[in-house]
Amino acid sequence: PSAVSAEQFEALKKSAAEKEAKIKELKDAYLRSLADAENIRTRSKTEIDNTKLFAIQKFAKDLLDTVDILELALKHVPKEHLADKVANKSLVDLHEGVEMTKHNLLKTLERHGVESFDPLDKPYDPNTSHALYQAPIPGKTPGSVFAVEKRGYIIKGRVLRPAQVGVVVDPSGN
Repeated sequence: PSAVSAEQFEALKKSAAEKEAKIKELKDAYLRSLADAENIRTRSKTEIDNTKLFAIQKFAKDLLDTVDILELALKHVPKEHLADKVANKSLVDLHEGVEMTKHNLLKTLERHGVESFDPLDKPYDPNTSHALYQAPIPGKTPGSVFAVEKRGYIIKGRVLRPAQVGVVVDPSGN
């Protein structure tokens, strides 16, 4: 083995220090790249989840009009016509079919995170309900909901459609 001069030793020491610095720099860049990749993966997953939710939300909102029409159809069949199952068999069968269709549609919406809510007799909340009208109602608390024209719907904690309601107003105007 040949001896290393002091100059060569210093040059090797300097080279080793430079290489250590370069290794440290590359390791730092590598760790930052890993963190960036993880951040992109997390952000992408969040965006995909939100996109799925939005797609379902738009579709679900479109179906709510169908639910409203089915409820309106059921509501306008006089109860006395349904009582006579012999004379009005066709009407009774049609009513039951529409009821089953509405029930099935609501169950399907529930499976996808859509839930209905009925704010009747609860305090009016402008975040979940839309006041269509106000009226003084004796015996009812001012600011409470006394009529629900259309139910409200929530999807995964967000209001899909606010309930359309009538709100009790103080007769004295306060």
